[in-house]
Amino acid sequence: MSLPSPAASPSLKPTELIPASRKRQRSQSMQSDSSSSIKRSASEGPSSAIPVPIMTDPISSIDSSTEHDIEIDAYMAEQGEDITTQPSSLTIEQKVARIKCLRDKPMVAGDTWYIISRQWFRHWEIACGILSDKSLESLQEKDIGPPDNSSLFDSQGNLTSNLVEHIDVEFLPEEAWSELVAWYGQPINPLPRSVIAKAFLQTALELRPPRLKVLVLKDLGPDADVTGSPHPYVTVSIKDPMKALFKALVSAVTARSNVPYRIWKIEPGEFPGSQFPASKLASCGAELVSEETDKTVEDNMIEPEDPFVVEFQENGTWIVDASQVVRAPPLSTVHVPPPLFSNDNDFFNRLSNQRTSAFQNTQPFRTPSPSRRGSSSKAKESSVAPFKSFGFSKGGSKVIQEPGTLGLGNMGNTCFMNSALQCLAHTKELTDYFLSGVYQEELNPDNPLGMHGAIAEAFGLLLHRIWARDSTSTSYSPREFKSQLQRFAPQFSGYQQHDSQELVAFLLDGLHEDLNRVLKKPYVEKPDWEGGGDLELAKLAQTSWEGYMKRNDSVIVDLFQGQYQSTLVCPECEKVSITFDPFMYLTLPLPVNKKWSHVIHYVPWDASVPHKKVPVEINRNSSFKDLKSLLGRWMGVRPKRLLTIEVFNHRFYKNLDDSILCSDMADNDQIFCFELPCNSRQSRSYKPKDNDPFILPVILTDVVPPHPAYSNYSRGTNNFGYPFIVVVDRDQAGSVDGMYDAVIERLQRWTVHERDLYTWQADPSPGDAVTIPIPTVSPIDSVAEIKENGDISEVDGMVIEGDIADQRTFSEDDSEMDAGAYIVGTKQGIFNLRLYTGYKDYTAGGYGSSNGRSEQWETRIEEVESGAPLLREGDALLCEFDENMKAYYFGTSQFENSRWDEWVLFVHLEYLKAQEAATVQKSKGITLDDCLAEFTKEEQLGEDDLWYCPRCKKHQQATKKFDLWKVPDILAVHLKRFSNSRALRDKIDTFVDFPIEGLDLTSLVGERQAGTRLAQSGADINELGIRDVEEPLIYDLYAVDEHMGGLGGGHYRAYAFNHVTEQWYHFDDSYVTQSDASHAVNSNAYLLFYKRRSNAPLGGKTNEKIEEAGRKAAAEVEEEHTADPEAQLPTPPSESDAAPFPFPSTQQPSNGGYLTPRSNTRSTPASSPPPLDDGDPTTLEAQSDDLIAEDGLTLCPLELASHQFDFPDPSARASPTSSVEVEPDYDDDPPCSSLFRAHANIDSWVGSSQNALPSPAVSDPDDINPFSDMNLQKGADDSMDV
Repeated sequence: MSLPSPAASPSLKPTELIPASRKRQRSQSMQSDSSSSIKRSASEGPSSAIPVPIMTDPISSIDSSTEHDIEIDAYMAEQGEDITTQPSSLTIEQKVARIKCLRDKPMVAGDTWYIISRQWFRHWEIACGILSDKSLESLQEKDIGPPDNSSLFDSQGNLTSNLVEHIDVEFLPEEAWSELVAWYGQPINPLPRSVIAKAFLQTALELRPPRLKVLVLKDLGPDADVTGSPHPYVTVSIKDPMKALFKALVSAVTARSNVPYRIWKIEPGEFPGSQFPASKLASCGAELVSEETDKTVEDNMIEPEDPFVVEFQENGTWIVDASQVVRAPPLSTVHVPPPLFSNDNDFFNRLSNQRTSAFQNTQPFRTPSPSRRGSSSKAKESSVAPFKSFGFSKGGSKVIQEPGTLGLGNMGNTCFMNSALQCLAHTKELTDYFLSGVYQEELNPDNPLGMHGAIAEAFGLLLHRIWARDSTSTSYSPREFKSQLQRFAPQFSGYQQHDSQELVAFLLDGLHEDLNRVLKKPYVEKPDWEGGGDLELAKLAQTSWEGYMKRNDSVIVDLFQGQYQSTLVCPECEKVSITFDPFMYLTLPLPVNKKWSHVIHYVPWDASVPHKKVPVEINRNSSFKDLKSLLGRWMGVRPKRLLTIEVFNHRFYKNLDDSILCSDMADNDQIFCFELPCNSRQSRSYKPKDNDPFILPVILTDVVPPHPAYSNYSRGTNNFGYPFIVVVDRDQAGSVDGMYDAVIERLQRWTVHERDLYTWQADPSPGDAVTIPIPTVSPIDSVAEIKENGDISEVDGMVIEGDIADQRTFSEDDSEMDAGAYIVGTKQGIFNLRLYTGYKDYTAGGYGSSNGRSEQWETRIEEVESGAPLLREGDALLCEFDENMKAYYFGTSQFENSRWDEWVLFVHLEYLKAQEAATVQKSKGITLDDCLAEFTKEEQLGEDDLWYCPRCKKHQQATKKFDLWKVPDILAVHLKRFSNSRALRDKIDTFVDFPIEGLDLTSLVGERQAGTRLAQSGADINELGIRDVEEPLIYDLYAVDEHMGGLGGGHYRAYAFNHVTEQWYHFDDSYVTQSDASHAVNSNAYLLFYKRRSNAPLGGKTNEKIEEAGRKAAAEVEEEHTADPEAQLPTPPSESDAAPFPFPSTQQPSNGGYLTPRSNTRSTPASSPPPLDDGDPTTLEAQSDDLIAEDGLTLCPLELASHQFDFPDPSARASPTSSVEVEPDYDDDPPCSSLFRAHANIDSWVGSSQNALPSPAVSDPDDINPFSDMNLQKGADDSMDV
């Protein structure tokens, strides 16, 4: 159904625009302006089609009076003054400066900012002269219209998925938005947004505040359906208190404020009207929502599109009896208009007592004593809420789902999280660690680099849900986990799409620090390489690893972390530096070598050498500095003397200096490369010299009509032909005639009548002649005379006296005269040489003119000192041709007399070989081995990434090489498909072939190679920490995280191997189907998870702890069975001898510590969509269940979860088609949903002393830095911001 545009939140209403005037508002100046929040970083918006900024500082071109006004405005703004002025009185420069000043203000939590479409804002920048665009040359300010966000909505009125700053949108403070509205009219689809506080003293704009559906409860009869007009929406901030939410919901359906009401939350779905029948509350899982004063929308885990039903009292009574729908709600769920006098203490006391009694009435289960890491407030015998599935069946039927096949609901662009969680959840060794309860003993809540154990607890609880053995739930929305995740990682908050690999990196790092066995990290100095052979190298690696382990020791280190070797070699003194660093995942570049192909227009400086068209093919990440190095090598010219520039519309459009990426250019862009006799000065490292010549752009144009003296800007010019570059030395720059001669010398290349640019003489006197040889001049068949009336006549074999002074040309027949002809000088009056200013980097700046600002030569001569050059930086020369001169030298409409189309094709042999190699590579394809080879390939550091050589005592462009030294048991491979560097934003969709079984890394791991050689030489490799060198390093695939679509959007899914059912499954958010491993090998594969084959259990120290936990649990079961056999829970015959342990190992023989999984009837999700989630119990319900006795706590949660209950018959659901879709969450049963919603988050029920999982210590999350020094991954900084 078509959805209306999102309504603005009541807290986000646009302020009314008052008539603009400069006035003081002293009340504002008295308010304190908080500056505690960090100013947001304006990241450069990379794009391959970014317009060129032709004026970096618009204020610099404003006269002194305007600058004075702006300084006053800025000062008044700092003092809290209203500095708006009448729109009609502002010039374009003042408007630009005003918006620029306002946009520089920092974001402060609680402020309102506006989202404006980049499309509209870009048009405004082009109209104001800030940017230049080829397709919008004629766009003027009067043409842009009011602020318009229509491009951000789809055809159904829904906000598009991508809201990337500088790419899709721009962010404006409220004041700047108000100015634009005052200047250009009432906006279309305004999008106000709140600035919200994040962790670590950061603020951010809430791009996607939740939009909620509002209905009204009506008594419509027992069989009535939803009816009435379309229901309204409300948009609120996730930081809004529940009281603000209640007010917004009620205001959306009524204007009355004195009628008692209460709010029901029902299951998500589509509703055709706004009137909800009371008879359907129970069947829609309704629960009363509590208006808790200390809770926010985010705290209550309210998601976008959640529906709410407002119930008003009728005749003093409620429409429905709440006890017949759900359990009696807390008093705070009913809103009654407050009396004039009330006793707030009694209300809160009753509420507190009610909550306390609710927890005291439950009986905790006994578990082993918590770890010494637990909070001091925890009881020695704490409780655990084992996950069991329960419900009420329809017709007595029930479907038990296989463990590990639970889908994860999409809560709005959370597919990146769901796919990553499925991959990690199917890491058997990690799952065993959490399900066995070992992690509880290793929580490190006092680690300042961790998250106080909250991430580990949230992940552990989620794993219990996923691997519940008698669950009927087919999907579950991990709200609790996301709540904890965004609490410590604000970059993942909200509902924007993110990179799945970044989440995996953060989660593994967070789990490592939360479970770090090192309580106090000592200072460890990194060892240096002193030279030597294999023995010294192995000792250095061992010392580095032992030093790392002194600070880092956890299950993540045991399973996921390896070590790589980094080698740097100085190119001058050949000093070798070797370091060893840990890695948690391998980021492998794809050796696709995406090429940038283009045809370059090459213009040599020597006029006798023809200009060429040069096809080039270069790496897409290359800069124009690399391109000039290539052209310089091909042409035999120093690259520093080449100037690259883009030509558009007969003028220079963009200066392509050394920092510009080749991939910034479009396929149809015209790129010129001019050879110069001096340094082109396109490198940022170039230091200007006093005697540097002037490098000026020259533009050919028709005669410009005179403009009024009062005008500050030039009239528009009619350019033609190609612009070119002229180099004017200091002497030539002292006179206009000298500059005219320099231009004539460059102009001769572009006309077939180049001979007629000069004055010739047959026998010049030695004192007056100036010899300028022109090798390209061919013998003439005829000469032309331009008469005074403009007519052109050709005369054969005659000497013509032209109408230009001193002009003498000779016929071919007069060989004697022709052989002795010399050029006396340039022919005067061919064109008018005009001076233009405002050119920066050879392109015009300023407002309203494509050719800058005209300046009279007389004015410039008066301004400069006598003898000083007449030119300045930023000047340009325009050659004005009248109609007759233009026709003679270049031709008429066809330009038949020009050489602009006479380009010689130049194809270098190197280009042909590159074409052949690309064809071979394309037919061969890419394998994972190719990616590993690319990762270990030696490369040279760039000029911006120099290495300081301790021997040379200076920075050097060293060569760098990475090698794998030690590989982990679980190898996570990140295929670097996303590029996000400067202006390059791209995804590589190339298919990479990777093995499902038998990935052999033995030959690539340095530790094995060095250990084998040392063992053969008789060294004791065990002392070096090297073991099992004879065992090959072979890996098998068990999970794949895939990404479909483009950069910044798309959809994530996962394939994973279930070690219980020994089947592969495909996880598409909540939709899970049985699959095959071969389906995971596709061009969408993004993250690969491999497990090492081994005869011994994986995990080292972690595995020992898991086995010890299994033995201890088995002993306790035996002890309790002996003491009180009747108290033991019934055990299936097949499991009579099993110990309480999660699942059997698939790589080693089962032992007494492992259970054999129960043999349930397997569902067939491939034949029909799986049913929706029917929900799991809350902590309180699980603890109060009759079947779970206190004695049962000696069994593991999975044993308790094996009991079966009645469940409702699940319904079918199709696979989601978009990651933006917010899926209905059916993880609560109607009779228990109220308690689950009220106590589901980890802070409230995990933190209770009634459960076994210790809660994180109470602290300010802003003081916590979740990032450790653990992961020094090569190329990690280049990964995408989707």
